[in-house]
Amino acid sequence: MTTESYSHIAEQFGERIRVATDAGTPLRLRGGGTKDWYGQSLDGEVFDTRAYGGVVSYEPTELVITARCGTPLAEIEALLAQHHQMLAFEPPRHGDASTIGGVVASALSGPRRASAGAVRDFVLGAVLMDGHGEALRFGGQVMKNVAGYDVSRLLAGSLGTLGLILEVSLKVLPVPLREASLRFEMSEIDALRHLNEWAGQPLPISASCWHQGVLTIRLSGAEAAVAAAQRKLGGVPLPDDAAFWTSLRDQTHGHFDGGALWRLSVPPAASAIILRGEQLIEWGGAQRWLKVESTDAEQAAGIRRAVSAAGGHATLFRGGDKRVGVFHPLAPAVAKIHERLKQSFDPAGIFNPGRMY
Repeated sequence: MTTESYSHIAEQFGERIRVATDAGTPLRLRGGGTKDWYGQSLDGEVFDTRAYGGVVSYEPTELVITARCGTPLAEIEALLAQHHQMLAFEPPRHGDASTIGGVVASALSGPRRASAGAVRDFVLGAVLMDGHGEALRFGGQVMKNVAGYDVSRLLAGSLGTLGLILEVSLKVLPVPLREASLRFEMSEIDALRHLNEWAGQPLPISASCWHQGVLTIRLSGAEAAVAAAQRKLGGVPLPDDAAFWTSLRDQTHGHFDGGALWRLSVPPAASAIILRGEQLIEWGGAQRWLKVESTDAEQAAGIRRAVSAAGGHATLFRGGDKRVGVFHPLAPAVAKIHERLKQSFDPAGIFNPGRMY
């Protein structure tokens, strides 16, 4: 498609949004729909963004890619792979139809997040279409351009509640020259202690996972650095390690089957959190996946009290009764900031109403 064709699509998007705002008609912004299960209710007319796709620019030597919201994630990653580069936050794939707009709007990161950073850490700029149908540009294609930079990062994790992310510029990184994974049999307490000790040492640990008495870590970097870390740490090599980390990234690992899945975000140094259910621990201890058979209001409150006491928050990630609230309740002051942001970009409240709170 030509640039003129994409401009025409953007104009159509703007007109539809203006009509919806005037009529107070809710719109459900949707790319590939691979994360429809995430968040609270799905309300409003489906607004399919996939027509607005394609890579706008990519300069491998500058480590920056800019793409329209409807661009398939698979297309972007295939292009980056040709130049031995990657999206370092390892975005999960919950289906082949995943788009880059959905990747940013959901802000979900994979196993490498603890070492490389989260989605918002790689957002350099974005074009947002607000409730007036106007395209607003924030940030830029290089780190030093900080005009509006915080606003573009706020879009990461907004679940489409602030507006339609038309375009996004992301920082990319080179693929590590070497990767290897090691396994150690140990308890949860010992695993958390080792992970915190190793975090204070110059070790190229790019991912970690503790589950059912086994701690698995991934080493990434130069050949010499990975080999030296292997010799120092010992452990049992994991031959087919790529498949293992992919199963965690895309949640095809057996731990994620069935039941209600809670995502517990806590400080890495937090000790074991004793809760009924089975846990899988990632990100050096900072992310803990709790699987329980079901969730009622009393159980949800108990989980959130325990996690809050550890200095974190809990999200009912998938399954369970969403009436208990998917996301951890906001502090009153923070809730006010959210309300003001929503009012600024979407005064009529038409974008993905009720998706977050």
